[in-house]
Amino acid sequence: MKLYEFSVSVTTKYLGQQSNPSALRYVFSYTIIIKNTGTVRAQLIARHWFIKDANGREEQVRGLGVVGYQPVLEPGQQFEYTSGAVLQAPFGSMNGTYLCVAEDGEQFNALIPEFILSLPRTLH
Repeated sequence: MKLYEFSVSVTTKYLGQQSNPSALRYVFSYTIIIKNTGTVRAQLIARHWFIKDANGREEQVRGLGVVGYQPVLEPGQQFEYTSGAVLQAPFGSMNGTYLCVAEDGEQFNALIPEFILSLPRTLH
């Protein structure tokens, strides 16, 4: 039986040197590891992000690939990348999906679990 599945894990970091709180500019990086936990070779084609900040501002971002790549992953293989987000508040969250296509043509979505972007020590 074929299993179409990518798992996603995320770590985040506040970039204080690139931020300017007096101008409501809070910069964060996030590192994502995408692992093919299925049984079929597949390619990440596109991303769809939902970004929210503490001020209630919401944004959706869609695009092809991630950081210029559309990685093809064999079962058990993983791909890691780092990107960033700029918020107008000291904390917020992101979540979304990756559109993937398996080598047999089957399309599936890999869920990106919600993760928090926060200044150190602003959330307990």
